[in-house]
Amino acid sequence: MQRRTFINILPVTAAIGSLVAAEGFNRENKITNLTDCRDYWVRLMKKIADPVLINLSREQLRANMPVECTPGEESSRKEVTHLEAFGRLVAGISPWLELGCDNTDEGKARGDYIELTRTCLSVATNPHSPDFMNFSNGAQPLVDAAFLAHGLLRGYTQLWDPLDITTKNNIVNALRSTRIIKPYYNNWLLFSAMIESFFLKAGYEWDPVRIDYAIKKHLEWYKGDGVYGDGPEFHWDYYNSFVIQPMLLDILRVLVESGKETSDTYVQALKRAKRYAVILERLISPEGTFPPIGRSLAYRFGVFQLLGQMALYNELPEDISPAQVRSAMSSVISKMAEAPGTFDDKGWLTIGFYGHQPSIGESYISTGSLYLCATGLLPLGLPPGHRFWTMPPADWTQKKIWRGDNFLHDHAI
Repeated sequence: MQRRTFINILPVTAAIGSLVAAEGFNRENKITNLTDCRDYWVRLMKKIADPVLINLSREQLRANMPVECTPGEESSRKEVTHLEAFGRLVAGISPWLELGCDNTDEGKARGDYIELTRTCLSVATNPHSPDFMNFSNGAQPLVDAAFLAHGLLRGYTQLWDPLDITTKNNIVNALRSTRIIKPYYNNWLLFSAMIESFFLKAGYEWDPVRIDYAIKKHLEWYKGDGVYGDGPEFHWDYYNSFVIQPMLLDILRVLVESGKETSDTYVQALKRAKRYAVILERLISPEGTFPPIGRSLAYRFGVFQLLGQMALYNELPEDISPAQVRSAMSSVISKMAEAPGTFDDKGWLTIGFYGHQPSIGESYISTGSLYLCATGLLPLGLPPGHRFWTMPPADWTQKKIWRGDNFLHDHAI
């Protein structure tokens, strides 16, 4: 493995600051250079990933990772925060890794990160490692085992297929150990279903009841106009993008591809996801901000996971161009990443929405939780030559509206 790729990354303030000053940003934070736009995303992804992956690959994650959390929650969060960081990170970076390596600078770096992540998978699930992660003690491990399983599905040919049999067995045993955890009667049902979907995809014994129950309940909890309830009740937050719609779509995809389900339910869910993607895009202000509504705002630009997933699937609604999604998401991502205090002096994410704002950290939030922001970078799974990256920059909906441009009406589905 070529360690130089990881240890020679600039500190975030220098790396991002230089990009803003000299590599494609204007005063309004609009990325104007196409190549620099993707480079910016890749560089930020590396900055987010490096502390977790480098320390875990060296079996030093427990020793070196800080555990910022609500006062009084330190003991409980120390038991779960490491799997949080790794599982959520892999869920976000795996589409990029799935592109594989090539002879470009980015492709060579990607090859290094693939190798590094495979090493981390081995360490995290090895019962004899000091960094063996907690998959079964308490309720929280079910959540982050599911994010890890989601990442393995998204990066299946690069992260799962090449693994040695010992590592595969350790991963399966770790994921199976979560079956003792009873999910809450809300979006948590999808965590159990996601793990079982991975077993189905990988050819292992799987529990169809856990999958079927999660799907049926979420179809029952659909509230209309592209939004599902988080359980029987509607919650005005971003969990439709953090968890519900991305996981529901990929669970249904596995079922359809495995011949266990017809495409009807998937097509219905995709239609609803497209509508929610429209809503997400319209929430982005001309300045690259969005409403700080609901819980778990410390996940930052993970709010836009579903919008990015629709771009990754080439399933954006017809009236939303890939260029405007790239421009809108880049505006949000750069604004949040550049906020002073987003990273500590050793490169770890801190609790906050815009910078370091520890007061927004709910009792279940700790340092590891914050790495769900990586799911906001899913479009990196589109190759550099894809039109998402090559189309000229375009203004997004709110920029057009508040400039006075004519624009299309918006209707519920």
